[in-house]
Amino acid sequence: MKKIESAAEMSEMSAKLRAERKTIALVSTMGSLHAGQAALIRAAAAKADVVVVAIFVNPLQFSPNEAIAKYPRSLPEDLRLCEEAGAHVVFVPRDEEILPRGYSTFVSEEILAKPLCGLSRPGHFRGFATMIVKLFNLAHPNYAFFGQKTAQRAAVARKVSEDLAFGVEVVIVPTVRDSDGLAAGSHNGGLTPNQRQGALALSKALDRAREMVRGGVRNPDRLIAEATHILAQHRPVRMIYVSVVDSRTMEAVREVVPGSTLLAIAAWINEVRFIDNAPL
Repeated sequence: MKKIESAAEMSEMSAKLRAERKTIALVSTMGSLHAGQAALIRAAAAKADVVVVAIFVNPLQFSPNEAIAKYPRSLPEDLRLCEEAGAHVVFVPRDEEILPRGYSTFVSEEILAKPLCGLSRPGHFRGFATMIVKLFNLAHPNYAFFGQKTAQRAAVARKVSEDLAFGVEVVIVPTVRDSDGLAAGSHNGGLTPNQRQGALALSKALDRAREMVRGGVRNPDRLIAEATHILAQHRPVRMIYVSVVDSRTMEAVREVVPGSTLLAIAAWINEVRFIDNAPL
């Protein structure tokens, strides 16, 4: 496994790989990797000749009220996980490589990025779209892998690829969950027992919604009401949103269509923001 810190070296390597007709898969992360991202790397390694994992804590994705300094970092452990999962290249750029002094160019997706996290995290998806375009330009991937938990980011990445003619295929991998149902995440290791019980309310709400759909419920309002009731029973949870949306457009739906509808939840567990979702 090769570690690259220079944007120029990353670009040169991707050009060489393309000249050799190698297929490239990109796994874009902000570090503090976990089992969910290990699953992305393994899935990418099964599909492409070369897996590039990008590790960069992107300041453009943080809203003014979010403390980037508190984001967990664990590069030595991240590199071990990447190698064990089958990554070939790890791109760990310095801030000045990606956002040099005077940087002032941004990419904004105007439809899929507006609902859900777009409402509660101003500027988040502009920062994400800008960074994914930069990584597409440097790594020139054939595929970009995302976890189901970050379905809205995957949808935005797919739209950016389509609209700007990158030709990158976005692949979504099912959410990896701990034995108790909690979706794998960077903050899980720091949760107190009480916080973890609160965080588990999200997966419990999703499980209940899936059960209701299997039982024939198609009314989004009923699913939202039940999920909200479950979240409200846990004291550490402060709900941000509960929404039933189309899994590709992220638009709210009036009726559940099994196979193309998603229940998405975001909530604060004390000072930690959690997202989770489930295809219905």
